[in-house]
Amino acid sequence: MATDIIIYHNPDCGTSRNTLAMIRNATIEPHVIEYLKTPPARALLVELIHRAGMTPRDLLREKGTPYVELGLNDTSLSDDALVDAMIAHPILINRPLVVSPLGVKLCRPSEAVLDLLPTGQLGAFAKEDGEQVVDASSQRIA
Repeated sequence: MATDIIIYHNPDCGTSRNTLAMIRNATIEPHVIEYLKTPPARALLVELIHRAGMTPRDLLREKGTPYVELGLNDTSLSDDALVDAMIAHPILINRPLVVSPLGVKLCRPSEAVLDLLPTGQLGAFAKEDGEQVVDASSQRIA
């Protein structure tokens, strides 16, 4: 089945790697965008946030970023200011963000991607840390 899936991916992130692996375990080869190398344009980022039903603050990543140094913990900052910060510093965009015909979602935890896949898993799947997500009969483990 040809399915257009896009993942905004950081290969250094375990959650992002697990999400990508689950997409591929559903026999789908997604469009992989390493957003630190190729960040989305401002208008696209705003659209993705909206389509995911999030606010810019919901998509902000704090850990391992200049979040505090840039004063982004100031709750009076506007959505535009937060988006501007993410455009200037793409590391502030939380990941992985996945776009599919079934919606847009920040896939944290990584198994959230299963809700966006139009096909089931090909077989069992365990995360890099060994946590079983899908069993041998391709059923999601609660």
